[in-house]
Amino acid sequence: MAAQGRRGTGGTIAGFVLRLTRETIPATQSGFAEKLGVDLATVQGWESGRRPLAHMKAGALLNLRRQLPLLGADPGVLAFLDAAMDADRIIAAALHPPEAGHPHPLAEWVHTRDTAHMIAWALNGTTPPALAHRVRTPRRSTTPLAPLLPAQVRKDFFDHLRASAESADRTSDQGVLLHRQALYLSSYDRSPDATRWTAQALHSRRDVLAAHGWTPRWAGARSTAAALARLGDPEPLLTFIDRSMAEDDDAEAANLNYWAYWLGALPQAQASDHFMVDKTLSAFEPVALFRRLVQGIHQAPGYVDLYVHSLWALLAVCGWLPLAVPDAARSLGQEVDQLLSSDRISARAQRELSTMHYVLRQNCKA
Repeated sequence: MAAQGRRGTGGTIAGFVLRLTRETIPATQSGFAEKLGVDLATVQGWESGRRPLAHMKAGALLNLRRQLPLLGADPGVLAFLDAAMDADRIIAAALHPPEAGHPHPLAEWVHTRDTAHMIAWALNGTTPPALAHRVRTPRRSTTPLAPLLPAQVRKDFFDHLRASAESADRTSDQGVLLHRQALYLSSYDRSPDATRWTAQALHSRRDVLAAHGWTPRWAGARSTAAALARLGDPEPLLTFIDRSMAEDDDAEAANLNYWAYWLGALPQAQASDHFMVDKTLSAFEPVALFRRLVQGIHQAPGYVDLYVHSLWALLAVCGWLPLAVPDAARSLGQEVDQLLSSDRISARAQRELSTMHYVLRQNCKA
């Protein structure tokens, strides 16, 4: 792809989030520039992505982050700025591959749901659920509703992901992480040919999916099963829950640790999947994880069984949560009632929902 076609994409997602943040103040671009003490062209460059926020000097970026809350910016939007910059960096690595000896961003750290949502927003226009009510219909038809990248850039990105997944050295922690995350993100490509490639690549990993309980390849199997569910094939995920997670203490702990990291209840950045093996479950805040699992269960129809099992497992080790977080417990109770009356969940999920229903009712009486 020509360099001209790639220009301006280096900070597109973070720039879009900054624009949303500015609009929550609310302020025009010129008013925003005046409040920050910069010229209008600088603000326009930030928001368009031509001047990526990640390229700012550390002190200047820190100062900007400190000023935004003081100006009245919505913290719920501002919270996505770091994930947006991460997403921009991952996309930039596809358009401008790192030099030899420099690790790929997907091999450097375990990315989170917020980063994945930012990437999906730029690739297929899917607004992150947490921002859906904050993205308003623009007053001018030229104002975009998403940081959607040009079609050729999206194609280049997915081509790079597939090549990275195929060439990753799966004998090292970095290579394993790169392969797992590149393959998972490939499932966001909705084009028919790409979907067939991704499904074939994922199904070829049946040896990973067939493992019982915890193994060093557990995280890869979980991502593979989740990606297949995204592509419309839920059976591998149901099999994974039954065979590779349920009734295995190490695997159950790994699942809760991974959920905590993915949903932001375990805030420390992780350079590999090894953090999942902590059976003490002491690294994350149970209340935060409980709230986020409850909030997410109705947003992920393809993953309902995984949410149900994870909530059941969390309540099994932290039975006090409904008393500590009564509002989330009430919301979960409503979801449980609806799911128990539906026919879209497995027999295992039905049993686990019945157990949760009993626990929640007992806590309501307490």
